[in-house]
Amino acid sequence: MNCLFVGAGAVADQYAAALSDSDLTLAGVCDLDADRAAEFATAWDCDAFTDLGTALAESGADLAVNLTSHAAHAPVTRQCLDAGVHVYSEKPLALDTDTARALLARAEAAGLGLACAPITPDCDPQRIAARALADGRLGRVGLATAHAHVGRVTEWHDRPDSFLDVGPLYDGAVYPLSLLVAWFGPATAVRVADALDTWPGREAQAPTAASHVEATIEFADGPTARLTASFYVPHRAREFYGIELHGDDGSLYLDDAGAMAAERDSVSFGRAGREYTPMPPGTPGRDSTHLDGVERFAASLADGQRPRETARRGAHVVAICGAIEEAAAGTGPVSVGDDGVTAAPSPAPVVRPDPDRRRSPPDAADSAIRLPAVGFGCSRYRDGEYVDRAESIATALDAGYRLLDSAELYGNEHRIGDLLAAPGAPDREALFLVGKVWNTNHGHAVEACTGSLDELGVDAFDCYMLHWPDSWAYQGPLDRLAEKPTAEAEALTFPEDEDGGRATADLSLAESWRNLEAVQEQGLARTLGLSNVDREQLETVLAAARVRPAIVQVERHPYQPRTELVEFCHERGIRVLAHSPLSAPGLLSEPALQEIAAERGCSPAEVVVAWNVTEGVVPIPSSNDPEHLVANRHAGRLRLDAAERERIATLADPTFER
Repeated sequence: MNCLFVGAGAVADQYAAALSDSDLTLAGVCDLDADRAAEFATAWDCDAFTDLGTALAESGADLAVNLTSHAAHAPVTRQCLDAGVHVYSEKPLALDTDTARALLARAEAAGLGLACAPITPDCDPQRIAARALADGRLGRVGLATAHAHVGRVTEWHDRPDSFLDVGPLYDGAVYPLSLLVAWFGPATAVRVADALDTWPGREAQAPTAASHVEATIEFADGPTARLTASFYVPHRAREFYGIELHGDDGSLYLDDAGAMAAERDSVSFGRAGREYTPMPPGTPGRDSTHLDGVERFAASLADGQRPRETARRGAHVVAICGAIEEAAAGTGPVSVGDDGVTAAPSPAPVVRPDPDRRRSPPDAADSAIRLPAVGFGCSRYRDGEYVDRAESIATALDAGYRLLDSAELYGNEHRIGDLLAAPGAPDREALFLVGKVWNTNHGHAVEACTGSLDELGVDAFDCYMLHWPDSWAYQGPLDRLAEKPTAEAEALTFPEDEDGGRATADLSLAESWRNLEAVQEQGLARTLGLSNVDREQLETVLAAARVRPAIVQVERHPYQPRTELVEFCHERGIRVLAHSPLSAPGLLSEPALQEIAAERGCSPAEVVVAWNVTEGVVPIPSSNDPEHLVANRHAGRLRLDAAERERIATLADPTFER
């Protein structure tokens, strides 16, 4: 689609920088400053104009990208709409509510699309935060604080006049306000507001609008928010564009409402009574560009749609700003019209490849189930002893892990259940829960599964597995092993015969699998799986199965890559989970891993996690260290290249034994 850039300032270069990777074409640029228009046109190989009417008539553009100064947005948008051209406008849409609403009405009457920045509600950091809201982590959100500390524009902008004329409300505050509207729907009222003219006397230029604004805003479907927008507070202050949400069950902090890329600490969550834990992105992210919003808008136009949703949001943000100004000038609450804005029940989708599907190996069958890139192991056995895992599992949930690997052998299902039932836990449908029947219960799989589900407080597992392929003598239900003395628990789970050997059961692997199938037939598990098997054992199950295994879980790390088994599974649409991916003695000291880690700016453990994820395997590391726990999840973003994987392949040791 042909675009006309209207305005050739610094922000125009930021939009144009992504054109080389876009299907959009730049038909021309228009700017009142002839020299600036010519310079931009030379840099980006397009025609230059100084008159908007001429540009609209001669450029052949279908879409105008309005990148003019704040006060020019509305008149430029109006002229483009009158010429029959779709418009994507930088924020704000206008500087007063009536004008913003008139632009929407004009676009609708003409059957034209109208869109407005910012795009940040659809960027990765904001979507991580939105997902936590959608998962019910915070419960009812009662209060929010939002900051827009733009700083002293005279220090960092070469043409600050436009900013000084409109003030921080219509510039910086648009970012957190757009996000709050996207999450909670329309604001209903500004309860109270104040505006100050604080500014250093030594400055040659001063704002003509208030330099510092504070307001308390009520949202129809969410919190009461306290907003601070300032040109006086420097943008290097502790808060720049931070938003903090406080709910009945927990709190969430987004460090930059205007960020276009997610970092490890961009979003943090703390359930009630707990410290904040970073929620790192767990899948490959894509740094958004300013042009993303234009591309999505153009794609909708090409499909015959005439989108105006972001413009309606932009108009409502203008209405909020107007109500703040009115409240600051008078007394008492000021109502805000909703301008057709409605609350979104869940984060709005962005047109991108499905990140979950992207985690599947390229040659996997279409039947492969979707899993998080990295899961969390809940075993109590750590470094040769049993430990309490409740704290680390709680931290894992707070960090955003959504696959929990549990088992009746671990004996802590009831403690996991307590965490899942506690305020601030994710909704059940946001989790993928794995359970495993122990060797002594292969003949009593339904009984074992029912007991585990009761302990967890859920209706069904997402996947229920045979923990090991061997069948041992039945010892009765294995209830709450974590609360039993170690000797008693081990006598129950590792039974001995009269000669001191293992007490086995006369049950074949095929028969054990058929018992597991009864679990699914009774609706106690959505899928079934196998753990700690080799290819021959997997083939035995596949030959006998009415219900094919969806997941195979094995120990996997660079010393023991299990390449043949992994490829065999992937060819059949079976997902592979890697337990103990980091615990092989000496692994993390390997020079090859340390060298790759140094090159990547991460730890050797993160390299191993990323190696598994890159090869379509879901690692389920286990850690009691909060820093390691967060780092392991964050490693799910990394993808290793072929050369790095070849270096790691040299570590494979066919004689490896644990």
